[in-house]
Amino acid sequence: MNSATNDGSPILSALGLERRLGARLLWSQLDLELAVGDRLGLVAPSGAGKTLLLRTLALLDPPQAGTLSLRGRPPAAWGLPRWRAMVAYLAQRPVAAGGTVEANLRAPWRFREHRGGSGWCCGRITGWLAALGRDSTFLSYDAERLSGGELQLLALLRALQFDPTVLLLDEPTASLDGVTTAAVEALLIAWLAAGPRAVVLISHDGEQIHRFANRTLELQP
Repeated sequence: MNSATNDGSPILSALGLERRLGARLLWSQLDLELAVGDRLGLVAPSGAGKTLLLRTLALLDPPQAGTLSLRGRPPAAWGLPRWRAMVAYLAQRPVAAGGTVEANLRAPWRFREHRGGSGWCCGRITGWLAALGRDSTFLSYDAERLSGGELQLLALLRALQFDPTVLLLDEPTASLDGVTTAAVEALLIAWLAAGPRAVVLISHDGEQIHRFANRTLELQP
């Protein structure tokens, strides 16, 4: 698999990252490169800092040591809002604002970092919903009354519509049944094939890591 963008550089690079919680060292001298089409699974015991690594890559938590670059450019060259739009983090327990699912999907298009995009596309969303076994009535659901699994689907669609360069997934199917989990995995693979993108996945399910990831990274102190 091609491990670089068209200009020969990785999509995302991290060099020498380190994370401490108080006196406890979670990981250090961590190097990571993401390639076009990568599906990287993070492997580590609970409490090893997998979520913190995703948040660091998204610059939701600043690196304590080390450097990051996206398409060969450091965060300062992009600015934080643009970086976080291109390196999108999906939390394990997503939240929704008031209103319908559709309102929640439309709302982020108001933000400056998304205004240059293609804009709201109902057909694209309903196509993804069909792939996930849902029909268009899902868009009219009250977002504040969604189940945990439905919230995970909303969060995934909300991120995918902006075509981030890197999608960071923290237990994205933990509340879904097996059939819907398989549909999510198939949708992600199809989405990756449609552009120069990469995914990083955390999952408590070792079988999912084995099934979905094309390579793994084990976190070590």
